[in-house]
Amino acid sequence: MTAESDERRTAVATDPADNDGTEGDGPGPDGSERPLGSRAPLFIRRSRALHVSWQVGVFVIGLAIVGGGIVLLPLPGPGWVIIFAGMAVWATEFVWAQLVLRWTKRKVTEAAQKALDPKVRRRNIVLTSVGLVIVGALLGYYLWRFGFVMPWRAGMS
Repeated sequence: MTAESDERRTAVATDPADNDGTEGDGPGPDGSERPLGSRAPLFIRRSRALHVSWQVGVFVIGLAIVGGGIVLLPLPGPGWVIIFAGMAVWATEFVWAQLVLRWTKRKVTEAAQKALDPKVRRRNIVLTSVGLVIVGALLGYYLWRFGFVMPWRAGMS
């Protein structure tokens, strides 16, 4: 954290022209993204010791959430959703997390737009249909060759 970022953050928080009660939440009037920086309340940002302890607390909470999401990745559960929730917690305080979330939002939006493209949708439908035909043919061959025998009874006949 540099003195320049402290000055910018204070200027953003105390600028009367921008003080509409939201303090940087949501896009600005021109549609631009929120300014980067801490979203801590002003009374916390005024005290260096309090702000550092706030940042440590936010980091620890975000780390616990991201760690829980990483644990859930191989298990059944919403691992990626929880990881991004932890990143959102970090983004309330850290510029690097805000930049990662902006990049992720941009990529997800691009992927959604690409998925809505008629050519891509048609290709995906064709590939899914071909895959289902292949799986159906393999299942049919298995039933023709071995009959309808449950796997746990396969060794008994």
